[in-house]
Amino acid sequence: MGRKPSNRPTSFDIAYRAGVSQPTVSRALRGSKAISAATRERIEAIARELNYSVDKNASSLRSQRANTIALLFFEEDTPDDSKINPFFLAMLSSITRECASRGLDLLISFQKMEDDWHTRYQDSHRADGLILLGYGDYTVYRARLEQLVRQGTQFVRWGVTDGPEQGAAIGSDNVGAGRLAGQHLLEMGRRRIAFIGQADEHYPEFAARYRGLCEALGVAGITPDPALRRDSISHEELGRAAMADIIASGVAFDAVFAASDLIALGAMRALIAAGLSIPEDVAVMGFDDLPAASMTSPALTTISQDLKGAGERLVQTLMAQVEDRPAPSPLLETRLIVRESTGAR
Repeated sequence: MGRKPSNRPTSFDIAYRAGVSQPTVSRALRGSKAISAATRERIEAIARELNYSVDKNASSLRSQRANTIALLFFEEDTPDDSKINPFFLAMLSSITRECASRGLDLLISFQKMEDDWHTRYQDSHRADGLILLGYGDYTVYRARLEQLVRQGTQFVRWGVTDGPEQGAAIGSDNVGAGRLAGQHLLEMGRRRIAFIGQADEHYPEFAARYRGLCEALGVAGITPDPALRRDSISHEELGRAAMADIIASGVAFDAVFAASDLIALGAMRALIAAGLSIPEDVAVMGFDDLPAASMTSPALTTISQDLKGAGERLVQTLMAQVEDRPAPSPLLETRLIVRESTGAR
């Protein structure tokens, strides 16, 4: 915090002593349910020890909302120079519309994960809260989220919904989506289904999609073959390389479920380069339903995420925090989009 107590105690002095942000102190002293009971009790005890009393005029000024949300995109490894996952760009219009319907201004910024970006927005009162899109390696991102929670920053993110320690999150039912993909490929007569995507703690959404696929295979009495799994982040060239590696291994397969459309597009390139026909030899499925999915030849079967619902629910959840109201459900349903790459005509 870097601030030493002054002669006349302020909320910043309490924040310094408690090791939290000033907005956390303000919310705790207002009795906000967004602050844990333990943190609130610690702050109240320090306030009593310092003989702190709320300045009604200053409190009134601080409670005035900026009616502004900050939307922060984080740098990711992408095929082009944008460094923004195209899925998140596709979500932008629904976030903008939901903000407009509520009379909210939207600040949009591009950030690096290591930057101290939250201090430029909520902590400086430029925005009432933050929406976070994109994160890369979740093991790095998770520690930052836990820090934000401890500091009392009001934020919501798109991604895995893994618990209050990482703050509010909105995401798709990835396990259910993986089951949906597996069931479709099984219905199309495929039994040797490869999976491309880094399905571990670093990319938990991909891991959930793979888990759903494995559940579908298990119901059909099929044991997933580890030789048919390759790691890849959401990058077309890495998807191509992973698919080429499976082909070169000589292991038999008749379908591929890629954890993202970008990976699937790369996998299709590798299959075509190897002289394999899609879907006659190998059926291919993606995830996200990016615009490019319907423009490939053959068009890509994929799982569609609810972009409109995602943008709306991100804004709704953040404003529920700001206004100290219950938040909506964090999970959104997905939809199977069947096209030619799995044999549909």
